[in-house]
Amino acid sequence: MLLGTVTAGSYIHHVPARILVVDDDSDMCDVLASELKTCGFDVRTEQTADAALLAAAQTDFDVVITDLQMPEVSGAQLCARMSVNRPDVPVIVVTAFGSMDTAIAAIRAGAYDFLPKPFPPEQLTLIVERAVRHRSMRQEIARLRDRVALAGRRRDAGGILGDSLPMRELFDLIDRVSDSETSILVTGESGTGKELVARQLHAQGRRARQRFVAINCAAVPQTLLESELFGHVKGAFTDARTDRKGLFVEADGGTLLLDEIGDMPPGFQPKLLRVLQDRRVRPIGSDRETDVDVRIIAATNHDLEDDVAQGRFREDLYFRLNVIRLRVPPLRARGADILELAHHFLLRFADDSGKPVREIAGPAAERLLGYGWPGNVRELENCIQRAVALARFEHIVVDDLPEKIRDYHIAQVIPRTDDPAELVPIDEVERRYILRVLDVVGGNKSQAARILGYDRKTLYRRMSKYGIAPDTAPPAAVASSG
Repeated sequence: MLLGTVTAGSYIHHVPARILVVDDDSDMCDVLASELKTCGFDVRTEQTADAALLAAAQTDFDVVITDLQMPEVSGAQLCARMSVNRPDVPVIVVTAFGSMDTAIAAIRAGAYDFLPKPFPPEQLTLIVERAVRHRSMRQEIARLRDRVALAGRRRDAGGILGDSLPMRELFDLIDRVSDSETSILVTGESGTGKELVARQLHAQGRRARQRFVAINCAAVPQTLLESELFGHVKGAFTDARTDRKGLFVEADGGTLLLDEIGDMPPGFQPKLLRVLQDRRVRPIGSDRETDVDVRIIAATNHDLEDDVAQGRFREDLYFRLNVIRLRVPPLRARGADILELAHHFLLRFADDSGKPVREIAGPAAERLLGYGWPGNVRELENCIQRAVALARFEHIVVDDLPEKIRDYHIAQVIPRTDDPAELVPIDEVERRYILRVLDVVGGNKSQAARILGYDRKTLYRRMSKYGIAPDTAPPAAVASSG
């Protein structure tokens, strides 16, 4: 990887980083410029602090490298003026007078780092690349912070955040179907925010002024589910001491979310199907039916097509619910949305706890971007809540994150190396990419085949060839043991 090309999770700085070198010694300027250009940086040199300040006012440099000992205006003074005029640009101070006092003076003046002469060229390029990454990450965090505020105003009713391509496609579908009266099936992994999508559909639709009622079908035993949904009359069973309206009646005129519909007991499914078909409910113990006008949204993390094939879910009920399907993408497929959501949670938990935490440090943000998030948005929310509780500064640092996130590593599909010994055969690249696609789509073979450009039979043949179990989708990213 060229040192002038910076990668930070899903955020990539594609343009060669611009470096300003400032030294009154023209030979030193030439030496530093030559080394940095060899590593892929775009370099400009100046021999006075005044000329450097003028150049920085006209050009957006990513890093400034300055000698400490210069006539008229010193490198420390240049640092101080840069920190006022361009606080976003990190300054690296280079000097032959290396001591703790000069280092402290440079840092206090606003320097990002300090490098005493003499130094090996690779040490300079390493520090410069780190400074470029630092600035890129700070810019990304600032941009996402602004977007959080904008998205919060734009989608205040549903609380959905995100600007990645998968989320823009989801928002587009929500906008297109929110006024529809047909049943909607929201699918996605646990923790992706399916209930938020359902609430957004309700908030944008014609029924927004009416009630939104939700029930978790997996959390209610079958013996109570009928009473919860349809209601009962006094004396219908032992504990029925009064009449009770069911959730269908409570949601009349509004929206009813049947969450975790894939876990609904098979014995109750025919009763639900009848109500959806007739739009009438009969409370337990009653001989009278009540008309209900309810928009149905169902949500599940199951592959209902597979459940239908295995006889665990009624096919006619599946078709009744799956008129329009909205797929909520997993967090690992949403790129920089991770930082947007993280900052949203940070502000919320900081305000709740009264702590002055307002930022996520660059290295911590890189860890968040690199992690696989098997628990999706819910896991990220818990992570940030913990980080805010542990934070000792006004920003979250790597040590505030859970150990599994601090130590997480991603298996590269294509190794980023120029060493021929580390490159892999094309079959290994294909194997890794199939695993990555399966991971992103949550093991959905039909969707994976479409992305890969295969039919399902070809996908299964490739999986068999590479020893990928047909009933699992091993993640492409694994946590290290260290």
